[in-house]
Amino acid sequence: MSDQPDDDTSTDNQLELTPNSTPFEIEHVVDRISNSEFNEWYAEQQFETNILDGKAYFNGPSPPKDPERHTPSKLLQCHRKATYARQNAPREDTPPEGLFWIGSEFEEDIIVPFLQDIAPDELYVQNSLWIDTTITAGESDVQLRGSTDPAIVTEDAEPVFLTEIKTTTSLDHLSEPKQHHKAQLHAYLYALNDEHDDFSITNGLLIYGSRKTLDLKVFPVTFDSEFWETVVTWMQAQTEYEGNGELPPADPERDWECNYCSFKRRCGQTDTPYSDIGTDGFLPMFAEYHRKNVVEYLEAHSDVGAKLTPVLAQTYPDLVEHYGAYDWSCPRCSETWAWDAVDWGGDPANPPLCPTCAEDGELMTLSGPSPNSQL
Repeated sequence: MSDQPDDDTSTDNQLELTPNSTPFEIEHVVDRISNSEFNEWYAEQQFETNILDGKAYFNGPSPPKDPERHTPSKLLQCHRKATYARQNAPREDTPPEGLFWIGSEFEEDIIVPFLQDIAPDELYVQNSLWIDTTITAGESDVQLRGSTDPAIVTEDAEPVFLTEIKTTTSLDHLSEPKQHHKAQLHAYLYALNDEHDDFSITNGLLIYGSRKTLDLKVFPVTFDSEFWETVVTWMQAQTEYEGNGELPPADPERDWECNYCSFKRRCGQTDTPYSDIGTDGFLPMFAEYHRKNVVEYLEAHSDVGAKLTPVLAQTYPDLVEHYGAYDWSCPRCSETWAWDAVDWGGDPANPPLCPTCAEDGELMTLSGPSPNSQL
């Protein structure tokens, strides 16, 4: 008699699937496929990649910029937006990792190989060039630091021609380069021309690529000293605002830019009850800060003991143990309560009522501390 089991018993220890059943292992996978789980996974991948590439300094918030130091990618933008970004004010929108990733892939996997194929035989393509230059402007100096997009260079790595690569949703209404992109390319041209005394580099190309179709629009750019003066003037003004501790005016190049700004609520460009808020602190009754933005802000201000507002503590309770949370407070009676000690439905549009005032027949709503009193 054969020692092999009969066919009807051979699957006793195997996973049996039916059209209406889902094995536990698959249910576990389904449960873990979520936006938050994916974001945490992607953040960890980026963390490991930065360490592998020797760029661990990317694994934390960038330090606030000194007033005189400028980054080419932030030039000629709304002064207030630039200050918010440069001083690590908490961002109100979703972190743009997806856009950064697409832009990086477009540059590295498409444009660089294309440039390598079309570059003359005696020239080469270099992924980026580092710049660090000081500009004397009137009675003050400003500093430019950053790295270019791919450049055409000689065999000695001397720059001959620069590119600045941007991705966008649509090219339909793009008839000329955006001014802050043109300013960015000018900054690189100026710095490299300043660093290489033996020859001049004055030309570059702004390349816009569609994220949907991979179509291109290209705009040749030649260094224009008159335009560059407007950029230097912008840097001087930005340095002066921040050096004096002033919140700059909101002056976008186009009005619609406010709709897409990462700081529009604290600036006052929405119907929320805030305006002209400085760079420090969360908006007390705003619950929609993305988790990554919350952590980045808290880490960037850990030396001064930044905490979660009561609203954010209820949104991300697991962060409270590490970062702490401010108390609820009443503007009428000045009583305070721990973030989790007040019965509240969680809707920021309907803040919790003060229990003490309610006993006195007064309906007063509680709030977290104002942004300027959070540090």
